[in-house]
Amino acid sequence: MFHWLLDIAFYLYLTASAGLLFYGLNCYVMLLFFQRQVKATQQRQRKLEQTWNEAHPLSSEAGLPKITTQLPLYNELNVAERAIRAIAAFDYPKRLHQIQVLDDSTDETCELVDRIATELRASGIWIDVVRREVRHGYKAGALSDAMPAAHGEFIAIFDSDFVPSPDFLRRLLPHFSEEKTGLVQARWGHLNREESLLTRAQSVGIDGHFAIEQTARSANHLFLNFNGTAGIWRRSTIEDAGGWTADTLTEDLDLSYRAQLKGWHLEYVPHVVVPAELPGTYSAFKSQQFRWAKGSIQTAVKLLPQVFVSERSRITKLQSIFHLCHYFAHPLMLVVALLALPSLHHFGGTIHQSWLIACSIPLLASTFGPAVLYSISQRYLYPQDWFGRIALLPVLMVVGFGICLSNTRAVLEAIMGVKSGFVRTPKSGGKQSKTYRARPNAIPLLEICAGLYCIISLVGFMRAGYFGIAPFLVLYILGFLTVGLSSMREQLRPA
Repeated sequence: MFHWLLDIAFYLYLTASAGLLFYGLNCYVMLLFFQRQVKATQQRQRKLEQTWNEAHPLSSEAGLPKITTQLPLYNELNVAERAIRAIAAFDYPKRLHQIQVLDDSTDETCELVDRIATELRASGIWIDVVRREVRHGYKAGALSDAMPAAHGEFIAIFDSDFVPSPDFLRRLLPHFSEEKTGLVQARWGHLNREESLLTRAQSVGIDGHFAIEQTARSANHLFLNFNGTAGIWRRSTIEDAGGWTADTLTEDLDLSYRAQLKGWHLEYVPHVVVPAELPGTYSAFKSQQFRWAKGSIQTAVKLLPQVFVSERSRITKLQSIFHLCHYFAHPLMLVVALLALPSLHHFGGTIHQSWLIACSIPLLASTFGPAVLYSISQRYLYPQDWFGRIALLPVLMVVGFGICLSNTRAVLEAIMGVKSGFVRTPKSGGKQSKTYRARPNAIPLLEICAGLYCIISLVGFMRAGYFGIAPFLVLYILGFLTVGLSSMREQLRPA
């Protein structure tokens, strides 16, 4: 019976390793897509902006569409004012730009929003505060409920921790020159990158997604996602795709796929950057990643069947699987971590060299594939100091390994249909007017236990004389213990 269980553990280990191999190799595929189209796409986009801005000078309102900018809020005392004032400063005709503050707050944020709105109205700004008695559907519900009162032909959306520049609208509007362009998405920047080692590591991960993956998807007409903020939708696209729905935790990803299945094109403009606040604590970062992981898999369950029967190319359908199921890599990582030691005992403590190589290659590919992608993204975005930035890759890898247990829970809940509320990421705004904290849970204790278990696994492999897997187990140990202990300390810290 025991040997039978070891056999199962070993084959699960191999299956998980093979899955990670495919995820790692797909990073190189995305890099190929990126290199193939990036220059031509950027030249076309910049020419569009130049032509449009020449036809629409700042002093003229002729031909300009009406735009509504929506700012969903929920208890954002630290950042609400900064976001509202940044949006109010857009260099767009006041009578053509409606601001909707979708305020679901239950704390002092309400008084702050009302005071700023009153002040801005007195200066001629068109600003409406939309409040609901019941916060149903969370962010998706707020966006949906506000649509009847939105006057714009185009809908710009920002989360509260984003600080767009005054020329944001004028830089993205030119990219709607084609009638079937339904969304234009800008790139995320970083307001608080230098805050800590965690925020610096996160910035590398975010840059990899926006510089390489989003550029590659947009330029090659693969399925692209709206990132929930720093983008402009064509109103008719939202309506044609069925509107905002709250049956997943990633309403942005859900609407993006539904719009593209309807034939709309989503455009990504990487040279327009909107800086935002990165989560400053491990608990906040895990809360954000949990929501993204669960929502992505919920969207995959909901929409992948429609993607498969669509008329899209096979490569587009394949990439949609990697796109929507990206967070499946975390359960695979956890399986590899937990079953490494049983796999050693499967061979009675003696592993043939060929088996050891076969097991190491997937781990190498899955580790270095993303590392290469992140390195190229840093060189592409920051040619002057990219080499110093990629020194943060080990930290990003440690954090990535460390959150795989929390994200595995998110993936499993999505598959099993477990419902959960939209938990927003706490934001400080560079100040501490009020402390918002993620809800405590038992995951940090499990992460610490997983780290200790990986230490036992490392000792087992070292005693057996197999040192090749040691670096990977060390990453797991550092990841689980760093994330677990840091999250535990944050939960125990007095409010």
